[in-house]
Amino acid sequence: MDRSDALKTIASNKKAFHEYFVEESFEAGIELAGTEVKSIRKGAVNLKDAWCSIDNGEIFVLGMHISPYEQGNIFNKDPLRVRRLLLHKREIMRLIGLTQKQGYTLIPLSAYFKGPRVKIQVGLCRGKKLYDKREAAAQRDSKREAERAFKEHMAQN
Repeated sequence: MDRSDALKTIASNKKAFHEYFVEESFEAGIELAGTEVKSIRKGAVNLKDAWCSIDNGEIFVLGMHISPYEQGNIFNKDPLRVRRLLLHKREIMRLIGLTQKQGYTLIPLSAYFKGPRVKIQVGLCRGKKLYDKREAAAQRDSKREAERAFKEHMAQN
């Protein structure tokens, strides 16, 4: 595998998969300062309460916490500052249409390195209702029980 194709996951937003149905996902670049990249390399990023908004034809990620870099002193930025995501204009226009008309939300799903660059996987999500969450939990439990029964059956034979 070529070095530029190597993917190294830094953080994932497990809460997003619990709270939302992910309909589609997009890869976006992110505009960062140098000390933020160094901090991300150490894995000091949290996407748990992050979301995206669209203003004036640009997409921004809000609520994404990147801890200050220890050796960064005056060059450190605010950990919760608003950061711009980098997407093609036609992708942004399509997302604007979907989020305004059909009630979708943009949620960052994961952050990873693609070669030397930091990328954010943004999901086009629709909110889950409480009964959807219960149904997903019940399916997960039944699948776990079926796998356990299968293992017991295979161990007996």
